[in-house]
Amino acid sequence: MGGITTAMNMHLVIPNKPTGYNRLIISSFGRKPSKVWCMASTASAHVSGLDHPSSHVQHNPPRRSGNYGPTAWDFNYLQSLNSEYDERYLRRASELKEEVKKMLVQEKELSSVEELLELIDDLQRLGISYHYEDEINQMLGCLYEQKYGVGKNNSEETERDLYSTALEFRLLRERGFIVPQAIFDCFRNEKGDFDPSLGHDTKGLLQLYEASFLSTPGEKTLDLAENLPPIFCRKILMKRLMRACRYWSPDVNRLVLELAKLDFNIVQTTHQQELKHVYEWWKQTGIAENLPFARDRMVECYFWTTGVFSHPQYSYPRIVTAKLNALITVIDDIFDVYATHQELQLFNNAIQRWDVEAMDQLPNYMRICYLALYNFINETAYEVLKQQGLLIIPHLRKSWADLCRTYLQEAEWHLRGYTPTMEEYMNNAWISISAPVILSHAYFLVANPIEKEDEVKRGDVPKSIQCYTNESGGSGEEAVEYIRIVIGETWKDMNQEAFVAEDTPFPQDFVRIAADLGRMAQYMYQDGDGHGIQNCDIKTRISTLLFHPIL
Repeated sequence: MGGITTAMNMHLVIPNKPTGYNRLIISSFGRKPSKVWCMASTASAHVSGLDHPSSHVQHNPPRRSGNYGPTAWDFNYLQSLNSEYDERYLRRASELKEEVKKMLVQEKELSSVEELLELIDDLQRLGISYHYEDEINQMLGCLYEQKYGVGKNNSEETERDLYSTALEFRLLRERGFIVPQAIFDCFRNEKGDFDPSLGHDTKGLLQLYEASFLSTPGEKTLDLAENLPPIFCRKILMKRLMRACRYWSPDVNRLVLELAKLDFNIVQTTHQQELKHVYEWWKQTGIAENLPFARDRMVECYFWTTGVFSHPQYSYPRIVTAKLNALITVIDDIFDVYATHQELQLFNNAIQRWDVEAMDQLPNYMRICYLALYNFINETAYEVLKQQGLLIIPHLRKSWADLCRTYLQEAEWHLRGYTPTMEEYMNNAWISISAPVILSHAYFLVANPIEKEDEVKRGDVPKSIQCYTNESGGSGEEAVEYIRIVIGETWKDMNQEAFVAEDTPFPQDFVRIAADLGRMAQYMYQDGDGHGIQNCDIKTRISTLLFHPIL
């Protein structure tokens, strides 16, 4: 996406060093993740007859294996999915949306601020707040102006309730309203610590802890909230919360709960139809059959998109990004697992040139992948050209060329047995983790109109933990703690850009999507490899969210 200027004079420039966002993605996993992110036509049909590898490529070289298992959800299972959520359910959902909307407006007029905030929080946690974005933004905007607007100094109030204060802080910050951390000062004692008497306020501590994750650099009070002292031990807090939640859950309004269940099942049906579409595309490419060493993870590749493009209206971006994810996964496995160094050089050269004739130098399995990618880029760009009249092929090609260049660098480090320094690793990995190529495509999929003058500033190479221990001489435990700190500090930078910055050139939807990509990455990798290896926990979550309706 970087450094290319089209005939329309549109230039999007990726920074030449790791940003806070990319540091987050890299370090969230404690290592560089398997680079999971994925309209190619039937590439295998086009190239199946081209089985005469160039004489430049070594015949029958020794190959490695990632020992990846087969997909947990086969084609026939996915095509057999048939939802019963038809027009009757859509009508009932429409009725419920109107009822909840009336209740939300009435709540604004008749109820306390705390009850209004709790209703908004319930709508968000149940995943149905997207139906009421305008109403919620208006209500929170009015609240912010009343309490924190020009000339207000609400942070000096001394009589506050921790629960409502933290809830108000979190909801406002999530919507981009700049609430000062000083509103929590009244809960600190003369030593500057949070008062031990708060230890029995379970609901308040939960809200305080969640609010702390919206901190920005230099906010010491929120740092203190995130690292609660022993009296607020997280294990103790979590046990209390598990007990408390049994009593809090019935408090959710029954209309809201009925709408949430129905909406979940309707959206799940949409996801299943999209998944059928992308799986059909995946079968047509012939990649799984012709590149059996690569991960066949189409369901996981689609699952990522549900966390990044969470609003149901983003059907097309989810479909395109699932395909993008699948292609990234396969190309990652080509570089990390299967290809010889000579083949990788030829493949990278073909990607840098974007010349179909360069395929003559490639073995058949690489031709299939190369042409699938080539067609995917062209077809994605074609849709944008039709809709917005802009030619984005140079930007998409540049993002892929950058990705493959960093893949080749890592392959060469591995070949040499070289462990890079942390700086070397990060300077390469912020691209190789594939966030830039995903966000380049995502921008063009959601920005409308596209701003023409935007400027955005299994034989793997050792990952971040190994690089750190090798360079510092520290233990694995010390490296894990270091990475944890890096993650925390990077989220502060992210919060600064996502919730506080007012001069971003990007649409707010794109900013949110970028942040959600970081969240989804942490979700998939924080407890291990949720993409490449058949992780039982992730498999269960995917099945629950995509295949099993709420009864």
